[in-house]
Amino acid sequence: MAFPNIITDLINYFERLPGVGSKTAQRLVFYMLNFPDRELEEFGSLVGALKKRTQLCSTCKNISEEETCKICSDTSRNHRQILVVTSPLDVVALERTDYKGVYHVLHGLIDPLSYIGPDDIYLASLVERLEKLVFEVKNDPDSFVEVVLATNAGMEGESTAHYIRDLIREKGFDESVVRITRIGRGLPVGGDIEYADDNTLSRALDSRR
Repeated sequence: MAFPNIITDLINYFERLPGVGSKTAQRLVFYMLNFPDRELEEFGSLVGALKKRTQLCSTCKNISEEETCKICSDTSRNHRQILVVTSPLDVVALERTDYKGVYHVLHGLIDPLSYIGPDDIYLASLVERLEKLVFEVKNDPDSFVEVVLATNAGMEGESTAHYIRDLIREKGFDESVVRITRIGRGLPVGGDIEYADDNTLSRALDSRR
């Protein structure tokens, strides 16, 4: 059956979404045909404004509506404990735990096979954050900054974690001032943080080393 062009075009766009196949895309489009006009217009308006109304937090690079995200603006959180994650979805998952530090979102992992190098993810901004924090704590012998490497347990996640650890040491940050830990093995090898349950994430945070 030949669909009208607009339906075919919408199906093609839905198929480009992760996890959406041809049949699912068709069901979604035909389901939307039954939306009331007002809801359909509102849906289209939100999609059209998605990138216009969002930006990366100037501090942690998470998705935000403001220049500084709500987590980085929260003075009750421990801003000297930085959890380094791969994507904003990891932040969403980890916020379901009792973690009260802050985050740094890389927006990717080092993957030479996909032509993704260190300069293609947000590592430089992480170093800048550490420089500022170290300046704050250097006169307080009882204070330190903790960097928790929470990349996924797959090959790219492990190699990125090793690269970050080496980078921090190469920049001359003293081990007594910048402590580096790795998220614990509560997560299965090859598993993604965004799909983990709350208890698994909590154990992984508690067993970091």
